[in-house]
Formats: sequence, C-alpha cells, structure tokens
Amino acid sequence: MMLLHHQNPSSFLRKILVLIVVFVAEVVLIVDGLGSASTIAITYGSNTVCGILAGKTNQRIECFTPNNNNGSSNTTISIQPNISYDSISGGKDFFCGLRSGGFSFLCWTTTSVNSSSSSSPRPKRIYYSVNVTLKDIAVGENHVCGIQNTTGVVRCWWRQNGVPKLRYLSPDNGNFSLITSGNGFSCGVLMNSNKVKCWGIDDMKANEIEKEFGNVSMVSLMAGSSHVCGVDSNGVLICKGNNDSGQLNFPWRKQEEPFEYSGLGLGLNHTCVIRRLNGSVICWGGNGMYSSDQIAGVSFESIVAGLDFTCGLTTRNLSMICWGPGWISSNSSTSLMDLPLPKIVPGSCTVTPCGQCGIYPDSDNLCSSSGNNICKQCDYYRVVDNNPVAPPPFIPPPPSNSIVKNKVLLAFAIVGSVGIVCGVLTLIYCLWTGVCCCNRKKIHNSVQPTINRASSNRGSGHFSPTFSISSRRHNSFRAMRRTRSGPSSKHADRAEQFSLAELAAATNGFSAENKIGSGSFGTVYKGKLRDGREVAIKRGETGTKTKKFQEKESAFDSELESLSRLHHKHLVSLVGFCEENEERLLVYEYMKNGALYDHIHSKDNVEKTSSILNTWKMRIKVALDAARGIEYLHNYAVPPIIHRDIKSSNILLDSNWVARVSDFGLSLLGPESEGEYMSAKAAGTVGYMDPEYYGLNVLTAKSDVYGLGVVMLELLTGKQAIFRDDDLDGEGPMSVVDYAVPKIMAGELERILDVRVGLPDVNMAEAVELVAYTAVHCVNLEGKERPSMNDIVANLERALSLCDGSHGSISSASLASE
Repeated sequence: MMLLHHQNPSSFLRKILVLIVVFVAEVVLIVDGLGSASTIAITYGSNTVCGILAGKTNQRIECFTPNNNNGSSNTTISIQPNISYDSISGGKDFFCGLRSGGFSFLCWTTTSVNSSSSSSPRPKRIYYSVNVTLKDIAVGENHVCGIQNTTGVVRCWWRQNGVPKLRYLSPDNGNFSLITSGNGFSCGVLMNSNKVKCWGIDDMKANEIEKEFGNVSMVSLMAGSSHVCGVDSNGVLICKGNNDSGQLNFPWRKQEEPFEYSGLGLGLNHTCVIRRLNGSVICWGGNGMYSSDQIAGVSFESIVAGLDFTCGLTTRNLSMICWGPGWISSNSSTSLMDLPLPKIVPGSCTVTPCGQCGIYPDSDNLCSSSGNNICKQCDYYRVVDNNPVAPPPFIPPPPSNSIVKNKVLLAFAIVGSVGIVCGVLTLIYCLWTGVCCCNRKKIHNSVQPTINRASSNRGSGHFSPTFSISSRRHNSFRAMRRTRSGPSSKHADRAEQFSLAELAAATNGFSAENKIGSGSFGTVYKGKLRDGREVAIKRGETGTKTKKFQEKESAFDSELESLSRLHHKHLVSLVGFCEENEERLLVYEYMKNGALYDHIHSKDNVEKTSSILNTWKMRIKVALDAARGIEYLHNYAVPPIIHRDIKSSNILLDSNWVARVSDFGLSLLGPESEGEYMSAKAAGTVGYMDPEYYGLNVLTAKSDVYGLGVVMLELLTGKQAIFRDDDLDGEGPMSVVDYAVPKIMAGELERILDVRVGLPDVNMAEAVELVAYTAVHCVNLEGKERPSMNDIVANLERALSLCDGSHGSISSASLASE
C-alpha cells in the first residue's frame, strides 16, 4: 500500500510541481474499506474481522466473529493454510487474501462460522500464475478484482447464486494504477489520465459514479456500498454516488489542508477518514448516527469499514478496535470494543528494498522473518518505472500567498542584480583610485555572531573545525570570488575595526564578571563601548601553540569571510572586529535574553512562571524564528551556507524575544545545487550532529536540519540533547531523539511534553503535534528522508497560526515583520 509523495521544491513552485507529479506518476492513497485491500478486512454479512498477524513465522490470517446479539460468545479463527499474505479484502460473506509475492490469491466463505463451530473455512484458490503476478485485489459484495503487477490490466471474477466457483468479468479496456469494489460495481484510476472508470453488473450505478467524477484527476479511490471517495490531484477529498444518509456531506467547511487524509473507510451509508497529522479518525453519514467521540485521542495506522461500523488498527500497540451503531459489544453501555486478535502487521512484509521512505520501526520483530521488512508509509510518494521516489514525507504548505511571494522574490532578485553590478563597478573604481587603501580602519561587511552561556556546553563536546588555513590574501580572494548577493539579501552594514585597548576597556579588562559564555573559538564577554552601545565580544583563546592558533584563526576567518555579506532578522549581526598580533576578536550586538539553552535547561527555570518561554506558542515561535534564519542560509545565500553547529545554545534571544542563529565559526560554503554533498571531516556538538555526517563525513544542508530537529525536541520535552534520567533505571546517558521519537510515533506525545509548560489546550494540541511530527522527520537517520528548510518553515508557520485558532496559512513575509 502506498501514499502520494511529492518532491520538495522551492516554496513558490511547490503547487505547480505537485500537479505535474500526479500526471506523470502512479499514485495511490492508503484506502481501507469495503472494497480495498489492506492488512485488515471485514466480511460484513457476519461482522467477521480479519487481520494479517505480526511476529509469526508466516504472516498468516486470523479472524474474529461476534456470534450472538449481546456479543458474549465470540469466535477467533486461525485461517488455513498457514502461509504468508500481503493483503486481504472482504465482501458480503467471503474474503480473499493475496499471497506474498502476488502469484496467487485465495478466498474463504464465512457463512459457516457460528457459535457451534470454530473450524477454519475451506480455502478456494481463484488465481495462480508465476509469470503474471498481481499487486492488489479488491473484493466487492459478490465479486473480486485484481491488478496485474506490470501492465495494470484488471481481471475480475463474479460469484453467482452462492456457488463458490467464480466466473470471469473485467472492464472492457484500460490500464489501472488502482482499483476498488463496491456493491455490484468496481472503479479504478486509469494510468494514462488519472480519470475514474467504473464497471460491473450494476451498470447504472457504475456509469453514474463515473459520470459524476467526470474529468477530475484522482490520485486515490475507495468504494463503499454505493458511494466512492478519493483524493484529487490538488489533495482535496471528493465523494460521489449515493447520498441518502449524508455520507457525502463533510461535517465541516472545506478548509482542510491539501492531502490532509492518509486513510479512508467507507461503509453502507457512512464515511470515515484518518487525519494524517495525528492519526485520529473522523466519521460522518448515517443521518448523524456516526460519532468519533468514542475514539478521541486514539491514533490509527489504518481503518476498514463494514456496513454500519468501522474497525481500526491502532498505532499504539497494533491492536484492533471496532465501533459504530452496527457493532455489538459485550459491554452494553458502549459499542466500542477491543478485539481479542493478536498484533496485526501495519503493512506487507517484503524482501523488496524499501527505498527512500525507510523501514517501519521494529520491522524485524513484526515480520519475524530474515530479510523481510515493512516499508514505512510516506505521506506522499510517486512511482517512476515501478520504483518509489520518496522525498521526505511532509505536509505541503498552503499556497495562498504564492503569487505575492513570486512577485516579491522577483523584485528582490532584480534589485539584487542591480546591486551586484553597482558593487562590482564601485570595487573596480575603489581599487583603481586607491581610495580603499587610505582609510584608517579596515572594513568588512557584517558577520553573523555567536554568544553561548557558560552553561550551554555542559554534556556536549566540540569537534575541531575541518578547513585548512591559507594566507589572508588567498582567503580574501576566494571569499570575493564566491560571494554573490542572494535574492533577498541586503547590503550589509559596514563593520568597524576596533583596537584591543578599546575592547579591553569595554569589558573591564576581560574580567570574569563580564564573561557570559563561550563560542566556537573563544570566550564571550559582555561589553559597553564608549558611545554607550552594549555588545558581546568574542575573544579567541590566547596562546602560542600552532594548532590552537590555527583553530582560532580558522573560526575567525570563517565568520568574517563566509558570512560577511549576510544580514537577516534571525541571524545575530556583527558590529566589528579586532586583529592585533595573535589576538582575534569579534564584536556582536548584545542579545539581552541570552541563549535558548538556558531558558529550557537552566535549574532556575523550574516554576511555570519563571520564563516567558514556558508557553507552547512562544516555544513554537522560537523554533520558527530559528528555522527562518537557517532557511536564509540554505536558500538565499549564493552559494548556500551550512552552519554545522545548530543547537539550542547557538540560538539567542534579543530584547524582544526574537530568536537569532549565532556562532558561525564552523560554517562552510555549501554546494551550489540542492542534493549535492561535500566530503568534510565531522564537526559540531555531540547530540546535535547528523549521524550520516558523523559516520560517513558526508555533509549536506540536511545536517543542519537534523540539528534543528533536535532543538525542536528539546523545546517539546525540556530534555537536553544528551541527558540522564532517574526514570531510566540507571541505563546511562540517552539522546532526546531516542527518548522522544518512539513515543511520538506511538501516539504518546503527551507522555513526553515538558511539564513546566503543561498539556496544550484544544487549539494548541494540533499545533504541538505538528511540531512533533515535523521534528521526527527532521531527525531521520538518512539526510534524503529529511525535509527541506522551506517545508519546515511552512509547517512551523502553520503550527503558530493554529495557536491562535486560525487554520489559514501565514507567509514568511508577514511573520518576518512582526
């Protein structure tokens, strides 16, 4: 089973590329219902619920049937033969299973299952071919269809008069990417056009549904008894067919995000959907009889619908829950029931490589077979030449302001180009006339700063910078040759050169009382210049050892030469510098509210009221501020800049609590195009370092994404990147990634949230969940599975808007000026 996945382009091209992808790629949304295959299925005539078991030698099928009106006597049946299956699908009084490998499928009737007999129904093999395998099956009321794996040709069989022998029936023509079956009809999405085509014994119903879909391009489809729902190429949920009980009527205004739903379940007269953000289920139809209150707070991997009830596979422990007006529970006060089935696999166990979407957690134990894995389901994906191409799973940001953004970016690009020409002409004139050589002070463009509290480096260690030291002249030439203004960059303020005596006087002789932290190459002091300006002064370590001097010189050069052209609201600004003998000092604007690290981890921040950051809205805003600063480095600096040391102690807060990224002593100029990588010796801070970079010395912009993901987990949990916890029974240090990610993925986010902030309210809950899932994607082990900074910013903007109860999007431009 597969999910639509799109690439991560630049923000203003995202909508166009999403539309292109769905026309050139085969796409399928997870759909589990009356007529679509999954690892769970319902035979609705007998309310029999079946699942493919996890943790067994074979991924066999086991079923459960409530046998009488009060549900007090139930039957659990092991389905024979005891072999492995990829997927199952149910109809009125029979269900079918597609064998692993797709070379055959078998069907079983469930009418013989009753309270007096718990024997397994006899299997009937319907299809077998080692040369033409099937990739999917879909069971309707009395028929079953399958899609050939390579051609997309559909073959169907119809059951007559209760006789188990099925006869051939199939659509006249067409190659399909997916199919689904209802009561007397089937529908599919054509490969070439993505249009809906329907067929079956009930021609009138099939033709009417096909006509209602018209020329709409669909990427998913799922049938109930007499209605069909799916997601179109814009990510909008569409339902057609019978609406006698309101099963087509969404219970809310259609302001949902594109591709908001990851699963569908359709019954006789109701519709259910899984929300991709948190796995929750929403149901409607049945003239108001269907409610989601019973399952509030439960996260689901997949759902499947009977005629008048729904069952779901929970994320928490992969157990089955059923609910709805037609479900008979042993508890007379509720129709909700936990089924006594063993753990169910959330996807097919396969030997096929999982590709870029990765492997589902604990696949080895779930499949219990050497070499078999469950491929993790991506939020979006596409298939090219039968191979999955899956950039990081991510929610595409709402494109409401894309046209305005395009014009703004174009305007900045034009202005920037004019600025480049003027700058080059000015430089030529300056060098020709010698004016540049006659000033008393050396001048550099502004540099982005670094300030870290002394406590910020506890439990973490720095690695040495990796680039070599060349002559000053060579470095200056290289910086001038490679530096160009990005489309949104401004001409930076000119930085002063200070004397050592001036800076010593500003810091009271670099006294211990003025020390406020440490950076990548030295100690940071608070100072006050003669004109009254408060500054932070970073002084390189003094000493005559060659290695120490080279490290200090390298970090100093990196900040001056690599970042001197940048100026951004969320990057700390350079005021000036000092070079005297072996002394290297950088002077920055003073960040009154210090480092984010101290506000999260300081022992003084115990009471809820002790920090303005102890609200979810402020923590999300800080994460967004930092993300915008990194986005600027990655996307608007030419060539891009990779920070290499993103951590909470390098995110500083000014007097207005605006977060700014600091400490560029380890930064490097990145590759010109996205997707390229650099070979560089690992550098950074333990706990924040990209495992791929640390282990393979492969550096990309996604290394900064990993660090930001760790910071977001710090904001959510209040835990340090590496920490000890008394609750861990003396297991030793643990990373916040290992601590938080499994619980978030299991739907247990509330267990890890920082108690000083407390549980979020209704509006905040969705925002906090969005930040949590964004952070999980950021800390994927492989860089290619992590999102781009564009998508991270878009998600955090969305989260911040949810804090105010607004479901609209907020553009980068609008928030940047707040």
